[in-house]
Amino acid sequence: MQAKAILRHTPTSPRKMRLVAGLVRGKQVDQAKAILHNSTKSASRNVMVTLKSAVANWSQLNPDERASDNELFVKAIFVDEGSSLKRLLPAPMGRAYRIRKRSNHLTIVVDKVENKVTK
Repeated sequence: MQAKAILRHTPTSPRKMRLVAGLVRGKQVDQAKAILHNSTKSASRNVMVTLKSAVANWSQLNPDERASDNELFVKAIFVDEGSSLKRLLPAPMGRAYRIRKRSNHLTIVVDKVENKVTK
């Protein structure tokens, strides 16, 4: 059974977060943690926190099963655009430039690797 974790209103742009999300999509959880730990992107910290939360949610939903990090994998990870704060920056000759401070919503779904037995 799969489990998910959602991190909402993260104050980074969705484009920057999608770069990090693409690194761990489809990977096993232990590989994903190693990639995020060694990444220099600041968004990798938020992805790491959400990934740990998704693994904890999986163990809460499946109390009878035990699974290590190499038995779980990132089934889906996606970044949606959140609300934008609109600000104005004064410009020459009485004008103003618009600044949009973007945010995003991160969703991670983890599931257990199914071992298929071939006959």
